[in-house]
Amino acid sequence: MTAETDPPALRIRIVFGKAGMIGPGKAELLERIDQCGSIAAAGREMNMSYKRAWELIGTLNAMFRDPVVDSTRGGPGGGGAVLTPAGRQVLTLYRSFEAQSAQAGAAQLDSLQALLEDRTEP
Repeated sequence: MTAETDPPALRIRIVFGKAGMIGPGKAELLERIDQCGSIAAAGREMNMSYKRAWELIGTLNAMFRDPVVDSTRGGPGGGGAVLTPAGRQVLTLYRSFEAQSAQAGAAQLDSLQALLEDRTEP
């Protein structure tokens, strides 16, 4: 790995005090639920336990005024999960903040990267 070939990446966590936080993991989970239509499948794609995925969604649903994910239990007809309008808004705002932060800090990131020691892996 060299400083020239690996661009810096931001991993932003927004902390709302005691209300909770959202960061890259929860945002990715929301995206995968949107793609898969299932909390369990989204968790599996992230190598996350079923229990952990449900806990994170429970935290997010409790954190915001309106639930971010609506789920139905499995069974003969199958279950599923979808992002609510609030969930889509939370995800869009988070990803927008991430992109704007990266753009605003691009010069500083480039300067920090230029200060890295050039290392070549064996």
